[in-house]
Amino acid sequence: MASTGTPNPAAAEEFKPFVPASETLPEITVKAVILGIILSAVLAGANAYLGLKVGLTVSASIPAAVISMAILRFFRESNILENNIVQTAASAGESLAAGVIFTLPALIMLQYWQGFEFLPTMAIALCGGILGVLFTIPLRRALIIEAKLQFPEGVATGEVLKAGTRGGEGAKLIAIAGIAGAALKLFQTGFKLVAGKISGATFAGRSLFGGGSELGVALLAVGYIVGLNIAFLVFAGGLISWLFGIPIYTALHSPAELTALFGDAHGYELAETIWSRRIRYMGVGAMATGGLWALVSLVGPIRAGVKSSLEAVRASRSGNAVETIRTERDTPINIVGIGTLALAVPIFVVFLFVVDKDALGITSGLHIGTILFGVLFALVAGFLFSSVAGYMAGLVGSSNNPISGVTIATVLSISVILLFLLGTQLDFIVETSKATAAAATAILVGAVVCCAAAIAGDNMQDLKAGQIVGATPYKQQIMQIIGVAAAAVAIAPVLSLLFNAYGLGDVMPREGMDTSEALSAPQATLMSSVADGVFQRNLPWTMIVIGVAIAVAVILIDKYLERRGGEFRTPVLAVAVGIYLPIELTVPMFIGGVVAFLANRTMRARGASEDDVESAGRRGLLFSSGLITGEALVGIILAIPFALKESTDALRLAPMEGFDTIANILGVLGLIIFTLALYRVATRAR
Repeated sequence: MASTGTPNPAAAEEFKPFVPASETLPEITVKAVILGIILSAVLAGANAYLGLKVGLTVSASIPAAVISMAILRFFRESNILENNIVQTAASAGESLAAGVIFTLPALIMLQYWQGFEFLPTMAIALCGGILGVLFTIPLRRALIIEAKLQFPEGVATGEVLKAGTRGGEGAKLIAIAGIAGAALKLFQTGFKLVAGKISGATFAGRSLFGGGSELGVALLAVGYIVGLNIAFLVFAGGLISWLFGIPIYTALHSPAELTALFGDAHGYELAETIWSRRIRYMGVGAMATGGLWALVSLVGPIRAGVKSSLEAVRASRSGNAVETIRTERDTPINIVGIGTLALAVPIFVVFLFVVDKDALGITSGLHIGTILFGVLFALVAGFLFSSVAGYMAGLVGSSNNPISGVTIATVLSISVILLFLLGTQLDFIVETSKATAAAATAILVGAVVCCAAAIAGDNMQDLKAGQIVGATPYKQQIMQIIGVAAAAVAIAPVLSLLFNAYGLGDVMPREGMDTSEALSAPQATLMSSVADGVFQRNLPWTMIVIGVAIAVAVILIDKYLERRGGEFRTPVLAVAVGIYLPIELTVPMFIGGVVAFLANRTMRARGASEDDVESAGRRGLLFSSGLITGEALVGIILAIPFALKESTDALRLAPMEGFDTIANILGVLGLIIFTLALYRVATRAR
């Protein structure tokens, strides 16, 4: 297999992989492919649930690696590179789920789709995911070797794989945490004996102050994984919305005006409504600004990666190619180009059948022209934003991959362009159905870009882990495509199951369903609001502009901190995420970040060695991964009886009335117990 670049001798001397380049071990084996496919489908479903519930997903590379190690131990022959191949395919599933659930549910919320159609959902996920793999191939050398970015999950996964050759404690930790997290989720969402969240609000003068917290453990684990820096910034973004935005907004409006705007809502319901319809659009402005800023920061690495790839192709054709060591062999760049062009065809076909010409009310020629432009825009924006996602994954990790920012930027851009192209023929203000169809078209384009960006960040993390263990890059890239295919097939049935069991946002598949149990799908709700708002011409631009100003201020602060050389930084996208997430989601994340900080500090105060500190942190990471996996999987399993009974009370054991106080107390106690358990695991000596 030819290389897309020549090896860097300095880098080779500096870094020594676990398996030397001179040694060849089996990587893509039958058992590894089968296990990778199964785990990819399962983790895609688990992360689809988590993302629809809280709007965030986390890297599944580590739990996938641990599960792989536990299973492959039953075979007579297995090795670390096989384990790495399995986690490479499996983690592609959870990343693709993020790309899908952040966008396609918006078609449900726009009521353009009445359910998740299998073929369009699968095709968009498959094409977008493969594009994400292809687009990052030219960037591997620039981002992993030359730029020397951190890639935190990739490094952690590589270390876990290396540690797996010496013992099975990691698998036990994930199993214990998964069972415990699953049990709590069952008692919260299934039996309704334990509260899933607690919240409240009160007026101080004319200012409304609201607050609350999720009591599940998945977000606690997310906070631990991302660390205090990011967890604090997400929480700070929440405070901008809930401690300042909502109180200031209510202070500037009389009670009569609030009633006219938001109906009879009061207390925390009123705070949520104001946030949803007004304040969170500050997050839209901040996310779009953050995405564009990340893109500007990437001009250099993009240019270097593409230049290196093209030089390798020219050298190969002239017969002057340098023999490339095994650990530096990428998929040839000509395959990247051919694959990209080939994928344009199925994307065009999907757009052709999903974009309704009659609903738009346009001519056949304009319909075809609009679709062709959408395909071209998806390919160009997909490459640019995949580069952004890959670079940001190297800086802050896949769990903080700026998928939301790049997708919002995509949806806003394509919506404004389509409004310009079609607005001369259509009166979108009068024809609401036409506005909805146009917004759905923008969402489809955004979905392809979002899937590509999601996979790109995961791709780079996996390649970093592969660099550490000594994998062959092109073999990982093949497995990433296999993982994408498995997840793309599985994701549509899972989404249909979750929608029919819980509902999405304020859209219910049946009458009489409990709206409080609906999956909020905050990202998809945001996408639908942005696209529809552009065509309906009713976006709260004042809030968006305020968000842009906040983002600019955060960027300036970050640049100042960078010059100071401090460890604490302020990546703008972390703050932006917090601005448009409900406050109850950011609180447990912040608690998890505090636990990570205190655990590390405690270990160092005890005089522990660096190895012991890292080992304790890794145990906390594995325990957190188990909590997330357990809660997410139970959420999917519960969807089955909920859908069959057409009620989220199908397994309810708690009394219908008079049990709220006890449930709240049990919920708070549960969160405290799990917080202490996580701290203890992360401070236990080897």
